[in-house]
Amino acid sequence: MLIAMAGLPGTGKSTIAGVLGSRLGASVVSVDPIENAILSAGIDDDQPTGLAAYLVAETIAGLVLDSGHHVIVDAVNAVDPAREQWVTLALEKGEALRFIEVMCSDPMLHRERLESRYRDLTHVDEPTWHAVEQSLDEYSEWSGSSAAIPRIRLDTVNSLGANIETAFAFITG
Repeated sequence: MLIAMAGLPGTGKSTIAGVLGSRLGASVVSVDPIENAILSAGIDDDQPTGLAAYLVAETIAGLVLDSGHHVIVDAVNAVDPAREQWVTLALEKGEALRFIEVMCSDPMLHRERLESRYRDLTHVDEPTWHAVEQSLDEYSEWSGSSAAIPRIRLDTVNSLGANIETAFAFITG
């Protein structure tokens, strides 16, 4: 199974992906560390390193699926082309796809989490709260074939345990 996370930075996608990955025995492929590695290799940051990271994540996810394991892709997936990438991969591999969209309905809590996190990515800047607010305008509605894929929306004002149980039931149900 291919599980694709979606949601703004700082909502808790990576935390949920990590716990679910452990519980399911699934590999977690995260776009931000891949982009950090691309930038660490000396690729200029004026190049489309974000797109390159998504493409590398897609390749790795495909290899994991080919080896017979579940994979969770940890990425913002804010626009239809990114979401459609996972639809296409799942179809090509003959695997089920589930989207888990993560949001935080409390803006103050979301901002606090964003501003207090540390991810040790030396070449990828942490987004500012202002940048996250601006990215709300770019976060597109679910449409196209990705809108037809089973999706659950988790609100991280709820406890991590409750969100994990909800996500696990969605994936395994």
